[in-house]
Amino acid sequence: MANKTTAEKLATIQKGYALEGATIELGAALIDGELHKDAPVRLPLAMMNRHGLVAGATGTGKTVTLHMMAEQLSTAGVPVFLADIKGDLSGLATAAAGSEKLLARTQSIGQDWHGKTFPVEFLALGGDGNGIPVRATVTSFGPILLSRIMELNDTQESSLQLVFYFADKNGLELIDLKDLRAVIQFLTSDEGKDELEQLGGLSKATAGVILRELVTLEAQGLEKFFGEPEFDTAELLRTAPDGRGVVTCLELPTLQNKPMLFSTFLMWLLADLFEDLPEAGDLDKPKLVFFLDEAHLLFNGASKAFLDAITSTVRLIRSKGVGIFFVTQTPKDVPADVLGQLANRVQHALRAFTPEDAKALKATVSTFPLSDYDLEETLTSAGIGEAVITVMNDKGAPTPVALTRLRAPESVMGPSDEALVRSTVAGSALLGKYGTAVDNPSAYEKLTGKTAAPTGPAAPAGTPGGVSQQNDVDAEARRIEEEILGRPSSRPSDTSSGRDEAAERAGSVPAPRAPREPEPQPGGGIMGDLGGVLGGALGGGLKSMARSVGTQLGRELLRGMFGTSSRRRRR
Repeated sequence: MANKTTAEKLATIQKGYALEGATIELGAALIDGELHKDAPVRLPLAMMNRHGLVAGATGTGKTVTLHMMAEQLSTAGVPVFLADIKGDLSGLATAAAGSEKLLARTQSIGQDWHGKTFPVEFLALGGDGNGIPVRATVTSFGPILLSRIMELNDTQESSLQLVFYFADKNGLELIDLKDLRAVIQFLTSDEGKDELEQLGGLSKATAGVILRELVTLEAQGLEKFFGEPEFDTAELLRTAPDGRGVVTCLELPTLQNKPMLFSTFLMWLLADLFEDLPEAGDLDKPKLVFFLDEAHLLFNGASKAFLDAITSTVRLIRSKGVGIFFVTQTPKDVPADVLGQLANRVQHALRAFTPEDAKALKATVSTFPLSDYDLEETLTSAGIGEAVITVMNDKGAPTPVALTRLRAPESVMGPSDEALVRSTVAGSALLGKYGTAVDNPSAYEKLTGKTAAPTGPAAPAGTPGGVSQQNDVDAEARRIEEEILGRPSSRPSDTSSGRDEAAERAGSVPAPRAPREPEPQPGGGIMGDLGGVLGGALGGGLKSMARSVGTQLGRELLRGMFGTSSRRRRR
């Protein structure tokens, strides 16, 4: 290696990146301190479903790199998903203005630069931001991902899976958090003790922990992320009328307060895609490229079940035409089983200020193929907008390692004007579909006999969205303290029951339905028995519903490896 001339090193890179078919142009190689625009570094479009890693220290240009890659993917007709952590990626909707310095840089690497805009869709988790609200139902989200957000241990996660199993079997739709609370309350009540015994694994103490965590989520305002209309992940696969791929930017401006929610929601999107997309085999270009920013948040403190599910998803989703790029600071942020599946590597500069940094640097170098570079020196001296790259070539082999000066984006490297973002959202076809939350009858209403209140802008004046959510939170906190945790509650009691009674007298809340005789069930047996048990537990007015629920024992929901279950699979 040390005896090679510059010309020999140049020839190695030129040969290694002489690729057939469509490519993503990444930049030009730097060899022995000199830039060679006749040595372009590129990534085959057909190999982007082999996944990748964009890594580097803070401020070295990772966001700009994925911005530049997203532009070219869109131009090639490939839809892109971006987790927009800082809001900088909204600049894709605004054409950049060239400057003398910018044009000098782009010309030096052989880039024919022109300012452009790209088709962008702005999303926001639960409407926490300017974008179109993205929600998931609790049943779709599943017990494994929900346990991750609630930071439950393995035993508590297993117990939560039993609760989902019970709800799935018995037609109790878990749409939002109050539905899940209602099911747990039923199972831990005197009326539900028979069902709890049949489940054989949910103790009252564990139920108390789960309920307490649910109350915490609601008190933090996270209930707005769960509900309907549920976001259809097929929306991520759209192309614009001119054939370019739509770039979907998901923002969460309060990430610092909800890092676990953000990373777990991204995994839900991937899991839903995985379960619904058909096998595609090897394609000329991927159906979607998914950039997962702040990837370390996904793995920190993750349970074995969660890590196993991530590993399996990454391994298998490739055959469905989806490429995943993890974006983080160092490769050690990603578990070895996942890292081994990331064939395309863009490594920005690393800093070695501490002994821990030095260990991370050596570990990073060890993950690259042998090369003509002293990678420890190269990675600590690379400038902003430069990266060490190796990718999978069109024959499935790694390309030579190349220090690369990267191309510049053609849209604004920073946020778009907020007025432009708002107008883009207002003109989106998705706004009418997902813009207004709805509260359909589900487990909460079935178990309590209450009627779901309308939510969103169409709700009548004075009707709180979510059926007095704060009163629910307070009431549940009292119940946890008094009934499950066995201590008196210090919280004041709410007056919602008095208001409900007054509303009922005024006719705004329907009175309970009159009891009617249970209908005989064909076949009887265990299905009819469960219907009878539930009927007695829920009260006369709901007996027929409960018996009909009992007939669903044989229709278990199909859940994915994360325990997820999309609406399409529930039909």
